[in-house]
Amino acid sequence: MSLFGEETKPQAQAAKPALLLQDNDQQHTSLILEYWHIVNAKKWGILALGVAVGAVALITTQAMRPTYRATAEVLIEANKAKVLSIDEVYGGVGSNREYFQTQAEIMKSREVALRAIKKLKLWEHPDYNPRLQKPPVHQPLLDMLGMERKPQPQWNDELLAAAVYQRINKELNIELVRLSQLVNVSFDSTDAKVAADFANAVGEAYIENDREARFKMTQQASDWLQNRTKSLREALETSERKLQGYRERAGVITVDASNQFGTGKLIEEVTQRLVEARMRRAEAENAYNQIRGGKVQDLGSLPAVIRNPLVAEAKKQLADAERKHAEMSQRYGPEHPRMVQAEAELQSARDSAKRQINSIVASVTNEYEVARATERSLEGTLGQARGGAQTDNRKNFELAVLEREVASNRQLYDMFVTRAKETAASQDLQSSVGRIVDSAEVPEKPVAPKKAQVTLMAFVLALLLGAATALLRARLDNTLKLPADVERKVKQPLLSTLPLLDKKQRQQAAVLSQQDPHTPFAEAVRTAKTGVLLSDIDQERRVLLVTSSVAGEGKTTTSCNLALSLSQNKRTLLIDADMRRPSVAASLGLDPHAAGLSDLIAGTKQLADVLQRLPGSQVDLISAGTLPPNPLDLLLSRRFDELLATLQQQYEMIIIDSTPCEMVSDAVALAPKATGLIYVVRAGETAAPLVVKGTRRLQRAGGHLLGIVLNGVDLKQAERYGDYGTNGQYYGNYGAPAKK
Repeated sequence: MSLFGEETKPQAQAAKPALLLQDNDQQHTSLILEYWHIVNAKKWGILALGVAVGAVALITTQAMRPTYRATAEVLIEANKAKVLSIDEVYGGVGSNREYFQTQAEIMKSREVALRAIKKLKLWEHPDYNPRLQKPPVHQPLLDMLGMERKPQPQWNDELLAAAVYQRINKELNIELVRLSQLVNVSFDSTDAKVAADFANAVGEAYIENDREARFKMTQQASDWLQNRTKSLREALETSERKLQGYRERAGVITVDASNQFGTGKLIEEVTQRLVEARMRRAEAENAYNQIRGGKVQDLGSLPAVIRNPLVAEAKKQLADAERKHAEMSQRYGPEHPRMVQAEAELQSARDSAKRQINSIVASVTNEYEVARATERSLEGTLGQARGGAQTDNRKNFELAVLEREVASNRQLYDMFVTRAKETAASQDLQSSVGRIVDSAEVPEKPVAPKKAQVTLMAFVLALLLGAATALLRARLDNTLKLPADVERKVKQPLLSTLPLLDKKQRQQAAVLSQQDPHTPFAEAVRTAKTGVLLSDIDQERRVLLVTSSVAGEGKTTTSCNLALSLSQNKRTLLIDADMRRPSVAASLGLDPHAAGLSDLIAGTKQLADVLQRLPGSQVDLISAGTLPPNPLDLLLSRRFDELLATLQQQYEMIIIDSTPCEMVSDAVALAPKATGLIYVVRAGETAAPLVVKGTRRLQRAGGHLLGIVLNGVDLKQAERYGDYGTNGQYYGNYGAPAKK
């Protein structure tokens, strides 16, 4: 068993969300269905409201003057700049979007509109003439109060145009055509010709206004350029005079900065010669050092000596003399003449070679000294040339500054002169900012009022308003009108629904179920009877207390008819316990002043003296009797309890018609003495909170509520609300005798 419980518990938990979801769906569906029934119940009233409002809208639109709309199409030329940035080149049309939007806003401007108004003299038209303006509606009241009227202005063209602009500002519409350079200029007017003329005039005024604005800007620019050119010309002349004066002072002949002083070429030549002199001095110094560092006998082996041709020739002759001397020494003796001659020639050759070497050594030394002197001289000359070059550079710098100033002034002057000429030339011909592509034509059909559309919208809005009003009234209505309201608002079971009676039926309402048993009312009473009999079916003898919240809800009628219906099966007694305002006897056509309940409780009368039999029925009645000063005390007395116990021994059904529980406490005192309570509510009159309060009060006192009887229900209305289905037809046909 525990295992079974463990297995079924998760299933129950899993099914719970699904059940909640299903309940929510049902509540949502029932709510929508409820709204539909409410609207359906009031459909004829809502439809009547829609037809009435639609008719008023149609009549109103018929009485209105038609409005015509004319549209002119204007092409705005693209802004042609002389210099484009790279962003504008790649941006394409997007970079001009702001330009076209700006032009459209200019077209909407007050200045353009005033120009168009003045061009057409629109104030001469009766519809726009501010001089024909009627005084305000409250002017008579102001006159009665003694308040002074505003003085009429001294009208002129400017004031008239401004007054007209205030009236037509909202009727002018400027709209950019998507992905194009076109602008639609539209104007609404009750005069078709005025609409077309003003739309065209706005386009023309926009073009003229732009042309004049550009002309004024060009004129101002030209004047400024002329003044600026004059000052630039004076500055140029001043700078040129300064340059010429400096040239004269500095002795500058050429304007070439590199050759005008000659120092550059001089330095270049001296530098080149100095390099050559240093090379020669280095060579001479090398030879000189060799000579100084060598021995006398080794001078002949020095490179500078060997390379000399004279020394070479002397050495050759010396070699020849030595060879000849050697040959002679082998043949002849020292004293031989040829030997003597050979020795003399050898000595002469040696002396000649020595002289040549000494001469070469002397020339190398001399050459070294000359090279050194030349180098020093060139270095001095180069130093002087560099000093002069620095002076020349300073002069060149000052000269370049003056020349740049002259060139800059001349360039600026030339540019301003050129721009001034261009500006002066452009004054004669200005490019147009746009042109009218398609002029506005006089419209033939009005654009407003749209009679069919306005009428249809008024009709639909009226239907929606009527439906919303019906729903709002239904939501704000806290009374019990329909059978479903009982369980929804009061949370109590519904015992039966008594239909609304006509005037003839109300005259015999207390015995209507007996007089005409085939009416829906009689069937509703039988339904209540069935509910009573099925409740506590094992209990043979019962005491039923019938009460309501306030007077006039039909509790007496319910008590009488229920007693008549129960008397067909049970021994039934009807007691009028309302000893404050009794009405049962009078309703049943009996003596209202006969002895009754109060006399029986007081002991002045016996039961046989107060019992009355309702004619044509098995119902016994105990009326209220003599009206006592303290009815509640009588009902709370022990004698009443004993009387009620005695009556229960004689009757199977005792129906007590009590006072309303909201007004006095008699019903609260009787509630615990009864075996069942029937609470009567008047449909459409008794508020649900009042019923809740009364039923809870009775239940707290110990009463057992069998159900609520909803009295006075309009069955046709209930059928429209969908709450009662075909109840009226059911009661009317099913309860009627069968046709043969």
